[in-house]
Amino acid sequence: MNSHRIVITGGTGFLGMALARYFLDNGWQVALLDESPLADETLKGHVEMFRGDVRDLSLLRQSIREGDVVVHAAAALPIRGSKELIFDVNVNGTRKVLTAAKRNRAEKVIFISSTAVYGVPKVHPTTENHPLDPMGHYGVSKTMAETVCEEFREQGYPVAVLRPKTFLGPGRLGIFQILFEWIHQGNLVYILGKGANRYQLLALSDLLEAIWKTANLPLFSQTLNIGSEVFGAVREELEDLIQHAHSSARLFPLPAAPIKGFLRFLELCRLSPLVEWHYKTACEDSYVAIEKAKQTLDWFPRKSNIQALRESYDEYSLHRDRYLSATGQTHTVAWDPKLLRVFRIPAKWIP
Repeated sequence: MNSHRIVITGGTGFLGMALARYFLDNGWQVALLDESPLADETLKGHVEMFRGDVRDLSLLRQSIREGDVVVHAAAALPIRGSKELIFDVNVNGTRKVLTAAKRNRAEKVIFISSTAVYGVPKVHPTTENHPLDPMGHYGVSKTMAETVCEEFREQGYPVAVLRPKTFLGPGRLGIFQILFEWIHQGNLVYILGKGANRYQLLALSDLLEAIWKTANLPLFSQTLNIGSEVFGAVREELEDLIQHAHSSARLFPLPAAPIKGFLRFLELCRLSPLVEWHYKTACEDSYVAIEKAKQTLDWFPRKSNIQALRESYDEYSLHRDRYLSATGQTHTVAWDPKLLRVFRIPAKWIP
């Protein structure tokens, strides 16, 4: 390994700050690039901070040095709404990161993609060579960004692509905050269908280890699924979380087809933070094969879905008052539930 400096785009986001702490703890120099300020006081003074847009090629060339490992985690999330912004940041931004990294002779780029590129696959567990059928602007943009990565690979530049499942850990808010809040308040927790489908998640700590191992493999240029190894049915895991929280909340199944249509209407009217990817996969099996990552990286996920959910909920409950003080459009803040707050019904009201 020639480099001990890492540049993280999206560096002040949930994943970016966690990566910064992880690599600092392992003796690396860390540089963060993000348009948002650094909120973590423990990182200030220990990292280089480059404030600006990931589409700014000049800024990218200032921040990336010869021999660096670049983790490209910056992305415009579906909740941002604008199709143009999502595609510009996620596709054009990726091209500019790779262009700057190649010109400045960075050792490699690790692109954080998503299993959203698979859409709703018919085959489970879904392997890396499964046909891509992305859903929504975000999924399509990530697929297009992977195509850009492949272009650079064909030019001989090493680009690793990691496709993590939805990951969570202490401090992960966004859509999980809505779930955690409803459980905390003892509300009905809605599920689409019977909840018998298996839905794989990923603990943040396991994702950090996968990225760490990828960063330490020279000239690594493969595509890998990253997900938990132990997971069960949605109903079982949510019931476990409710019991763990000592909550009076109760699961409330809803018919999938009409509710998907209703949520689609709310999305188009911008009356809900949920997007197509959320509600169209909620009642489907969704899990990927991770054998390739285990063999290639010598990586083994340590935490189950249930462990990740419990840890995230406990941290949310501990800092709930602070988290409810502001809303936004990233994973580090609570999301405005919009019209969904109308359906926040105490479970004790329903016999």
